[in-house]
Amino acid sequence: MILAIDVGGTKMAAGLVSRDGTVTASARTATPQDADAETLWKTLVRLVEPFADGVEGVGVGCGGPMTWPEGEVSPLNIPGWRGFPLRARLAERLPGVPVRVHNDAICLALAEHWQGAGRGSRDMLGMVVSTGVGGGLILGGRLVNGGTGNAGHIGHVVVEPVGGPPCGCGGHGCLEAVARGPALAAWAQAQGWVPDRPLSVVGDGVDVLPYLEDRAVTGRKLAADAWAGDAVALSAMRRAGRALGVAIASATHLCDLELVTIGGGLSQAGELLFGPLEEALREHARMEFAARVRVVPAALGQEAGLVGAAALIVRDH
Repeated sequence: MILAIDVGGTKMAAGLVSRDGTVTASARTATPQDADAETLWKTLVRLVEPFADGVEGVGVGCGGPMTWPEGEVSPLNIPGWRGFPLRARLAERLPGVPVRVHNDAICLALAEHWQGAGRGSRDMLGMVVSTGVGGGLILGGRLVNGGTGNAGHIGHVVVEPVGGPPCGCGGHGCLEAVARGPALAAWAQAQGWVPDRPLSVVGDGVDVLPYLEDRAVTGRKLAADAWAGDAVALSAMRRAGRALGVAIASATHLCDLELVTIGGGLSQAGELLFGPLEEALREHARMEFAARVRVVPAALGQEAGLVGAAALIVRDH
């Protein structure tokens, strides 16, 4: 069994994954907000310990940036970790087994290519749209790491070069600054959206239970209110969808992609996000080779991060 760990700005998850990609046990906890490095580490240790005995390897997906493959992490959405030696600390606690750390969005791409919507695809981009926006590239059937392990980081493709919002990377107008859940919710509030307004109507066939169960996740609140017909929330989802479409068109022209999978909390908004995304993509992906690209929801849901982390051990190519 592989010990798989998924560290994000909103939650941490850990579990056991078999070599065929089956998650056999898992648990999750909220990522402490505004916590220092050791508080974050102790939270992760408590989560991991029940799964640590007898594993053959440890795979970790964590928000970036990071030094790779050393696994010193500085996630933009976890300010308590700056240059934190995550790989070394885990290797010290779990001696004798390989420990591999990679960007969480890259792990999601690996998961979808191995067991999800990207199975069989040779040239794909796997994306996550949640607390942050990231991605991982599979080209020619193999993971592309890049020189520093950050290839595929589509969240920092610029989609609003003039007057775009500031980004946590220090730039402005990045896709992440526009489309990540918290930023989108903040934009909607500035336009008059009231996030605690009671919900009365939902879209037919749309599972809004995740949104209702976790009212602390503002991006999900926004999606739920959009399905309820809130005009500002609808505008916000359209804003995010079009920004994603523009960025994917650029990535498709650069990398000759056949498929893009999108996972993460905000992707659960369904057609509210994918409709304007497809509209903007088709406006901009006009070259014949780029027109073949398909954009689909990720298939693995909540377990994708753990499956992808395990893939770092099982499918190390």
